[in-house]
Amino acid sequence: MELQQFYYDNKIVKKFIYATIVFGVVGMLVGLLLALMFLFPNMTEGISWLSFGRLRPLHTNAVIFAFVGNAMFAGIYYSLQRLLKARMFNDFLSNLHFWGWQLIIVAAAISLPLGYSTSKEYAELEWPVDIAIALIWVVFGINMIGTILKRRERHLYVAIWFYIATFVTVAVLHIFNSLELPVSALKSYSVYAGVQDALVQWWYGHNAVAFFLTTPFLGLMYYFVPKVANRPVYSYRLSIVHFWSLIFIYIWAGPHHLLYSALPTWAQNLGVVFSIMLIAPSWGGMINGLLTLRGVWDKVRTEPVLKFFVVAITGYGMATFEGPMLSLKNVNAIAHYTDWIIAHVHVGALAWNGFMAFGMIYWLIPRMTKGTLFSTKLANFHFWIGTLGIILYTLPMYVAGFTQASMWKQFNPDGTLMYGNFLETVKEIMPMYAMRAVGGTLYLIGMFVLVYNIIQTVRSNAKIEDELAEAPELQKIGNARIKGEKYHTWLERRPIQLTIFALVAILIGGIVQVVPTIMIKSNIPTIASVKPYSPLELEGRDLYIREGCVGCHSQSVRPFRSEVERYGPQSKAGEFVYDHPFLWGSKRTGPDLLREGGKYNDNWHFNHFWSPQNISTGSIMPSYRWLFDNKPMDLSLTEKKMKAMVTLGVPYTDSQIANGLKDLRAQALKIEESLKNDPDFVKSYDESRKKAAAKGEVFVPMNEREIVALIAYVQRLGTDIKVNVKK
Repeated sequence: MELQQFYYDNKIVKKFIYATIVFGVVGMLVGLLLALMFLFPNMTEGISWLSFGRLRPLHTNAVIFAFVGNAMFAGIYYSLQRLLKARMFNDFLSNLHFWGWQLIIVAAAISLPLGYSTSKEYAELEWPVDIAIALIWVVFGINMIGTILKRRERHLYVAIWFYIATFVTVAVLHIFNSLELPVSALKSYSVYAGVQDALVQWWYGHNAVAFFLTTPFLGLMYYFVPKVANRPVYSYRLSIVHFWSLIFIYIWAGPHHLLYSALPTWAQNLGVVFSIMLIAPSWGGMINGLLTLRGVWDKVRTEPVLKFFVVAITGYGMATFEGPMLSLKNVNAIAHYTDWIIAHVHVGALAWNGFMAFGMIYWLIPRMTKGTLFSTKLANFHFWIGTLGIILYTLPMYVAGFTQASMWKQFNPDGTLMYGNFLETVKEIMPMYAMRAVGGTLYLIGMFVLVYNIIQTVRSNAKIEDELAEAPELQKIGNARIKGEKYHTWLERRPIQLTIFALVAILIGGIVQVVPTIMIKSNIPTIASVKPYSPLELEGRDLYIREGCVGCHSQSVRPFRSEVERYGPQSKAGEFVYDHPFLWGSKRTGPDLLREGGKYNDNWHFNHFWSPQNISTGSIMPSYRWLFDNKPMDLSLTEKKMKAMVTLGVPYTDSQIANGLKDLRAQALKIEESLKNDPDFVKSYDESRKKAAAKGEVFVPMNEREIVALIAYVQRLGTDIKVNVKK
């Protein structure tokens, strides 16, 4: 049979690897900065774009989509070509994918610090970027499927099954979670509200972890671990069971992020059941990966690449055991909203994704440069300091989580909360935050070691060029099953059917969970006393989103004695029917704010936003002094925002919209007048007016500044439900 010669595209792999390294450094540097902000909350005081609330989503997006995403694409582009014995379908599409993805990352790096955010976890980017993500993802899919269709290898290897599932599932998740109504070029509102938005978001959020951080890396595991170990995959049958059970079950598990919330109980319970079931396929994959190394453990001791892979797969096993355990209601009641969750996600990110990426880079670069790694000793040093970094990061966070959960739930003999002041918990765990910063620093040092090692390797070896290969053309044998051929073997040479089956497998869970919650109104009963936000409160809510307050504060009270005593009655689904998007949060660095309205007067909030530490000794909340700047808040979109809300079902009348700005100013004036109850405010206000006059500046009244809108929103929280909450 005549062999055809062709070239593997190594240059596109090189580009993605270099991007992985660059954005890995950036993402981890931002993460370390955030860790230090827990210790020094005002280290970037007065610089809005370096505030914690704006940098946190930048960190998560940089690590997930820039670092891990580029590593995923590098591994897929390298392995796919060799598994299919074909060059990528189209060089232009490959480069369009690369540069388009990097531009999306740059757009995120610019827009998130500037406060353009939807607030939805792992989906904070605004609608123009969402569209760009969808388009570039389709480019990736076309290029991958096109390569599969022109392949020279008949059967699709297990890694490719995971790549296909990744493509179709991420496309579905991204599109449905990103349905939003644009108000301007950089502002939109989720089409879902409250409970519905929460369900769709965590259907996306959990499965973004599943199908962006897990399934593609499992595909990379199935390719690179056998390749590096020079051993076949331990069990072909186990890989089949692993793949189909994982993609079917994973998609159901999202609601375990919303246990004890206002989400209907049936949806919560479905999430729990399928989360527990996830242990089987997840550990099946881990076992398949580790047992592939049977007989080569001596090589593991000397080969740093295999060391990285072993710890990565072990980290995957730990995280995928812990995840289902955290979905059990009695465990979730302890862990949710605490730093335990931070430890959990970083075991996955630092060990599973990070170490898989590092091992892959250390193996690929020498081969593509036709030489050896500059320093095996440095790679081993990176492994050990990175492993120590993971330990020193995660263990303190576990301790912090247990401490928080325990202290929040303690009662005195007389029935009062033992630690009624939230800050008592914060002060107790500060040493753990310091240790977390040390662990993060060690992990980052390992990243810098990799940078140096790879630079020296590239300098010492040959230039990365496309690689010559040859293989016979694939002979057509028809669609029918060959006599004696097993069904799955037949399916492995039918990529279109395999893709369709994978799509059906992931759609079933989504349809069963999401559609009833969105379509059946009785699932979300309304409450007559719950009214839409006033124009000023709506603007204040957008400022709350812009500043990333949801990253530290929840707005969801669970039905526990400790929470009801601390925050007020548990959340009800009808309270959130006008919330586009929902703001329940996923971490309590600060207290829950659902019943915050009316607990303190306007002056307290005014001074708290100016200097949290002066109001609450020991607070780690940063100041928000730019909200007080002598400039008017932007009201150019207020009317458009109200009209958009009407489109989404919020019952503003034509009169309310027409008088929106007038009502906004009237409410703002009331807040300004209430602020004048504080003599210190009056004195400072008068001095500011005189200074502005002396400089020839236009003095903007306090009622026109952003801080007033944010105070209005916070004071509104929970007031539709009449409750008495202790200060």
